[in-house]
Amino acid sequence: MRKGEQTRKHIVLKSAELFNQKGYAGCSMNDIMAATGLQKGGIYRNFKSKDEIALEAFDYAIDSVSKHFSEAILHANTALEKISSLFDVYEDVVNNPPVKGGCPLLNTAVDSDDTNPRLRKKALIVFHTFLNMIEEIIEEGIQNRELNPDIDTKVAASFIVATFEGSIMISKLERDNKYVSYSKHQVLRYLLIL
Repeated sequence: MRKGEQTRKHIVLKSAELFNQKGYAGCSMNDIMAATGLQKGGIYRNFKSKDEIALEAFDYAIDSVSKHFSEAILHANTALEKISSLFDVYEDVVNNPPVKGGCPLLNTAVDSDDTNPRLRKKALIVFHTFLNMIEEIIEEGIQNRELNPDIDTKVAASFIVATFEGSIMISKLERDNKYVSYSKHQVLRYLLIL
């Protein structure tokens, strides 16, 4: 990898952590300079604006989380195990999240809702991708006769994503991982009783 590519990757990685912890609006170019150890010129040689950095940093953070999800699901056999494994990726969100700062989808969705339409659009695409992944897992569970065939997969997937993201937010707020664990167990019970 060339030095310019290494520098760009370094900026993206450090900015992803920074934005996920402090939010897009809460970060200045000075914060990015401090996090990367680069001067303004070094950053602007690689990116035109803070917006451009934020868009690539969000992609990087989501890609990192997606890799954790893919690995977790790979070792799961049933639909319930797959859903459970997604929660397990965030089982220690307080001390050891897959990306510093917690869930980049949750953080970016809240942070960009009224302030950054391009970042909001990216978050919305990721939300729909996550929702579709959960729906496909539920459909697989129905096909394999693990789950009730009458489950409304769209409603169930929406409930699971909302519960998942909410449990991360509450665990971070309370600095207590138990909320992710509580939500995981309730989601699994919910799927079995539908």
